[in-house]
Amino acid sequence: MLPQSDHQRPCTGEKCRRTATIYGPYLQDVDVTAAKPPLTYRDAGVDIDAGNALVERIKTQVKRSSRREVMGGLGGFGALFDLSGKYREPVLVSGTDGVGTKLKLAQEWNRHDSIGIDLVGMCVNDVLVQGAEPLFFLDYFATGKLDVDVAARVVGGIVEGCVRAGCALIGGETAEMPDMYAPGEYDLAGFCVGGVEKSKLLDGHRVAAGDVLLGIDASGPHSNGYSLIRRVLERAGASPQLELGATTLGDSLMAPTTIYVKPILALLEAHAPHAMAHITGGGLVENIVRVIPEHLGIHVDASTWALPPVFDWLQREGDISNTEMWRTFNCGIGFVIVAAAQDVSAMQATLSDHGLAGRVIGEVLPASGAERVRIG
Repeated sequence: MLPQSDHQRPCTGEKCRRTATIYGPYLQDVDVTAAKPPLTYRDAGVDIDAGNALVERIKTQVKRSSRREVMGGLGGFGALFDLSGKYREPVLVSGTDGVGTKLKLAQEWNRHDSIGIDLVGMCVNDVLVQGAEPLFFLDYFATGKLDVDVAARVVGGIVEGCVRAGCALIGGETAEMPDMYAPGEYDLAGFCVGGVEKSKLLDGHRVAAGDVLLGIDASGPHSNGYSLIRRVLERAGASPQLELGATTLGDSLMAPTTIYVKPILALLEAHAPHAMAHITGGGLVENIVRVIPEHLGIHVDASTWALPPVFDWLQREGDISNTEMWRTFNCGIGFVIVAAAQDVSAMQATLSDHGLAGRVIGEVLPASGAERVRIG
């Protein structure tokens, strides 16, 4: 405690509230009436009203994706989904993902309308691999300063993705975090839950030597390998308007991830594949073998399909080796079905009926030592 001094005196009333006492050789009253103004959350960079405006803007869009099992609407603390009566022995399959640095191109090129389709596709296609029907989806949108128009475009893409997948956009979170993101930047994450009867769960245990790999076309790089893609773009100094076959480089790179859900669910109703794989990060090298028992391997015959123009351009301009291409990109094959050879023709017909092309791209073989994947 400071010693008592003749200079000390009590301070009361308004004067006390507007002065500060500084101890030194002499006691001084320092006037702080030039007070700092009171702060609000908006002053700190968070606009609650903008967030509320976004919710109102997207409500009509979100209704497009609704399912009869959805209980309640937007705005609750938790989203509700009624599973009663749908399954006898339900197994819930969940997945989460983002869209990687494809977001950088979406922001640089002002292509916000389809990036939400990518977000949904990356999640629902993963859930689908185990035979599950995607039931509902939640999104997380984070930005430094909320631009309601941009956010509404992004959410519109998420809704479209959910409609294509047949799942409900049941909730989400919009986070405005000043200083975390540069102006114009945002980040996305998605969360999907699907359901499947326990007896119909696909876990790869039926895969056997002699099974066929049925590859289904991708729309482009989907949402993988974009850190390398951006380096190639930088090196080549290429414009998104560069003509690439019948389209442009920008359209090829921003083509939304193919959502395989409805055709594959139809295939599962009619046929019994042994396993399925979504070709994402790790490319054809790492994803197919994830659903193959350890005593088996795969051979992918690269001559069975032509490398799409966008991948040919990337490989040429980036001087990327074949090995690096196979383990980074889908190279035109976005989904793979592993099936008994005698079932393949019927499966191809079902896929064709639902607008997808399936081609035989390889087979399952006994593993040869440590090498389980051969492409060539």
